[in-house]
Amino acid sequence: MATGQPCALAPIGFAFDTLQTTLREAYRSAVVTHNHREGIKGAQAIAGAIFLARTTHSKTAIRDFIQSHIGYDLTETIAQIRTYYTFDSACQNSVPQAIIAFLESENFEDAIRKAISIGGDSDTIACMAGGIAHAYYGEIPSEIKNQVRFILDGQLKTIVDQFMTKYGIPY
Repeated sequence: MATGQPCALAPIGFAFDTLQTTLREAYRSAVVTHNHREGIKGAQAIAGAIFLARTTHSKTAIRDFIQSHIGYDLTETIAQIRTYYTFDSACQNSVPQAIIAFLESENFEDAIRKAISIGGDSDTIACMAGGIAHAYYGEIPSEIKNQVRFILDGQLKTIVDQFMTKYGIPY
């Protein structure tokens, strides 16, 4: 069972020009951090979903890709997941839940709220759902962005700003 999460995969989903390259780079990233097929699979699922979301694919297309190419079952609802979910750091037991939170969302904030409502490793699940939601919905609401920027130190703000500018990501 792979522990740890591919929540830091958002940059890979935003940085590359093809799905094939995105999946390859997600693999390269996860093989050194997780070195387990489930961790690699989770990383590719999140990076692939972000790539598809930012390249204007529909939620149905994202769901279909994840189910057919990654192999995750995305048929449960957030309401169903809430009835049994507990903390589980294994990718196969948190990545699909994060993707479902995004798929059921109406906007960026809703994706984060749905992810947190699952419970368990909610910060990681929200991180993954939020990365996909940012790619799909675009700009992060200013009240959320401003609070995060308030917390970040100067060096981290600079890194975020440089990345967002380089890849033309709205924030």
